[in-house]
Amino acid sequence: MLYLLIKALKKYIKSEPVRKERVERKKTLGEVMKKHRVDCKMTQEFVAETIGVSRQAVSKWENGITDPSTTNLIVLANLFGVEADELLKETK
Repeated sequence: MLYLLIKALKKYIKSEPVRKERVERKKTLGEVMKKHRVDCKMTQEFVAETIGVSRQAVSKWENGITDPSTTNLIVLANLFGVEADELLKETK
């Protein structure tokens, strides 16, 4: 029994890089948007004012409570300097 437990623990420890990779791949649209916003050194308030929505709307998008409309998604992508489909592809 102890042998099987040790064997299982070794396998689990060796799988850590794979588990980390899976976590990195599973990003929500909100997480992707936040990453781009932070990379561009923009505040939620700046993004909101620029595209004509409330700061709370941007916060809800980034926290996954709601999703931006297609129009807002395209505007956000332009603001971040990327293609809209690139934002969506990063969520996989």
